Amino acid sequence: MSSQLVILSMLFGAAAGAFLPRIAHRLTVPFGTPARSACGRCGRAYPAGAAGWIHAGPACGAGGHWPSVTFALAAGVLAAALGPVPQLPVHLLAAIPGLLLAMIDLGCLRLPDRLVGMFALAGGIPLALLAPDRIVPALAAGLLVGAAYLAIALLPGHGLGLGDVKLGAALAFLLGFAGWPAVAVCLGTAHLLNGSIAAWLLVTRKGRPIPFGPALLVGFLLATAT
Repeated sequence: MSSQLVILSMLFGAAAGAFLPRIAHRLTVPFGTPARSACGRCGRAYPAGAAGWIHAGPACGAGGHWPSVTFALAAGVLAAALGPVPQLPVHLLAAIPGLLLAMIDLGCLRLPDRLVGMFALAGGIPLALLAPDRIVPALAAGLLVGAAYLAIALLPGHGLGLGDVKLGAALAFLLGFAGWPAVAVCLGTAHLLNGSIAAWLLVTRKGRPIPFGPALLVGFLLATAT
């Protein structure tokens, strides 16, 4: 492990994470609702074009520094676990839409299809070029997990949304390049994490919907780093 690589990765994560709060804030809206055109806290309209989306640092109504800290820590973990391999920059870049998905799901229980697709493509295309012999197993993992999660989502009283189904399939596809054990670690971690949170809310009688996307992404990070 190279300490310089870890530091550089963490700096990249901190810098990239600084631009995410406003994007996440604008996209944290109910399904079918357009992105916010004004700050949800002060009501100030966002500028038109890219200037309304690209903003470094915490903005009014758009969160604090925690995305930068979270992304920096995740990037450091990936760099320490993977080392100087071609897959490292792939996962670092894919982590950008991944963290956005977690932020949006925590805010409004929604996983936008475009971001899920961007996440899958940002990781899937480079991984397919690096390991073309693993494309078929990766596709099989994505299809199998997607079908299983869809069946769960269609059950009465289900705990999964269609966004969770699509994200689970995308994560399984990406982890399929590493093998089935990685897929199992991701899904097992996600269900254990959300199951523990659900049990705690039940004990404390604070029943509320629990987003599954962040747990899936934590599982993905753990599976990638092990």
